[in-house]
Amino acid sequence: MPTLIRWREGRAEPAEDAFTHVADDQDIPPGDVIVSLARFQAEGERLLGEGRKVGVRLEAHEEAEVLAYDLPRLSVVALEFPKYRDGRAYTNARLLRERLGYAGEVRAVGDVLREQAGFMVRVGFDAFEPADGAGSQEWHAAARRYRHVYQRAADARAPAFVEREG
Repeated sequence: MPTLIRWREGRAEPAEDAFTHVADDQDIPPGDVIVSLARFQAEGERLLGEGRKVGVRLEAHEEAEVLAYDLPRLSVVALEFPKYRDGRAYTNARLLRERLGYAGEVRAVGDVLREQAGFMVRVGFDAFEPADGAGSQEWHAAARRYRHVYQRAADARAPAFVEREG
């Protein structure tokens, strides 16, 4: 089971993961689960009706907008990074936070490296399953590496030009 790191109040903290990632060909175990978009579309009503917490895993080619109706009922949206250099999950994270107003957990899964931490936090990710074995202290240091930012993002940090004006 991957290590889970949560971003809370400007800090990276190790966390227990109550969710089980379930592949499409696996039986659904008891408890809270994260399933693929296809499986959620087929079985989501039943899973939610059982009183469990449900998360949906979006692959890089799937768009966050397909979940718009269901977002208030989802506990986690896990965005897949098939390779660290594939940035489509960043777009989905920002859409979830800014356009769709999703307040639940946005989790980075797949080829997630600590060098991405700052960018992920800026667009709205708040949970991470690092593929590189990074711990919460390393993740925190990477996320706070740069003092200045140069554009606005979901994290509401003031860009450098605003800091200069103040």
